Amino acid sequence: MEGIIDRFEGDIVVIEIDGETKDFTKSEVDPACKINDVVLLVGGIWIPNISKTKKRQEHIQNLMNDVWED
Repeated sequence: MEGIIDRFEGDIVVIEIDGETKDFTKSEVDPACKINDVVLLVGGIWIPNISKTKKRQEHIQNLMNDVWED
């Protein structure tokens, strides 16, 4: 399963999965994860997918560049 970290709320991590947000405890999420990271559920723990996160950031940056281009 794959998701994107939306936000942290105390001991809860909100992850968007297939367009819906779901709450998980921090103990279910690798401490290295940050907001907007693409994460994978492996062995019951959400871990960061560094390559997909980087591709997502580049895609968002390209979209922003297109919007602000004159």
